[in-house]
Amino acid sequence: MPKLKTKAAIKKRYKITATGKFMRKHAFKNHILTKKSGNRIRRLRKLTVVSPSEEKRIFRAFPYS
Repeated sequence: MPKLKTKAAIKKRYKITATGKFMRKHAFKNHILTKKSGNRIRRLRKLTVVSPSEEKRIFRAFPYS
């Protein structure tokens, strides 16, 4: 069986931790930031863990993770 390719879009958007979890960026931090509070913008900077239901989908596109 040939090698499987990793989806480039998934590779760009998600990061794998040492324990095998997927991390992603928060949404709502691209534009119209003037009406969002500083605390909210600061919270959105951090990465967050992907939900278990989404993790299954990402795992299939990341064959050698």
